[in-house]
Amino acid sequence: MNRLSGKSAIITGGGAGIGAAIALLFCAEGAAVTLVDRDEAALQTTCAAIRTAHANSQVAYFVADIAHPDAAEAALAMALQAHGHVDTLINNAAMRNTSALADASPEEWHALLGVNLVGAANFCRAALPALRKSKGSSIVNVSSCYAVTGRKGMGLYDASKAALLALTRTLACEEAPYGIRANAVCPGSTLTDFHVKKAQAVGKPIEQLKTERQATSLLARWATPEEIAYPVLWLASSEASFITGTTLMVDGGLHVM
Repeated sequence: MNRLSGKSAIITGGGAGIGAAIALLFCAEGAAVTLVDRDEAALQTTCAAIRTAHANSQVAYFVADIAHPDAAEAALAMALQAHGHVDTLINNAAMRNTSALADASPEEWHALLGVNLVGAANFCRAALPALRKSKGSSIVNVSSCYAVTGRKGMGLYDASKAALLALTRTLACEEAPYGIRANAVCPGSTLTDFHVKKAQAVGKPIEQLKTERQATSLLARWATPEEIAYPVLWLASSEASFITGTTLMVDGGLHVM
């Protein structure tokens, strides 16, 4: 407990799924958090859940489209106003696209990269001055197991997540003199609200959904959002103080299959 006591974190895509799980765990470990998402209702739900679980939590939220050029600076300003400092940045927000590479338009590429890569880069740039002032600060980028493993149908998404790994390595090299660590996690198939709602929309029972990822990991199941949040917590904490530039596979062994 209290592995992040006294720390302040910005978490993008914090309204639901992995981002919400990270936020809940960070608050349990003593951090103040600022959640960024374009879905205000989801942000309110997550903040309410955090306050119910941890009555003394310091949690703020900012509604923004991650792809908007001004979103990062505005979110940083809110985090500093709410908590006084920023020690950790979690770039978790992402959008999906299922177009085949042969069919994807330039507009589709720009829209997806605007969130998954440029949006993350903007948040890094905005947060770096504050992170450089902090002792033991870190950036954790949430990539994907498919950044290193091929598949069909998600080429735009997977390319953006692979680029995020390169961004992480360069950040680690450039920011080490300032004491900032930069790492990435690559989640495997994770049973989030997105997948549940998608199944419900076509009338698929949740129990059936839970059996559908047996071939995408050695462990033959979905991950829970909390199983991704714990490695993110570890990388953000002082327990990982000698780790930077690392890609941590949290994919149930998919990358060795």
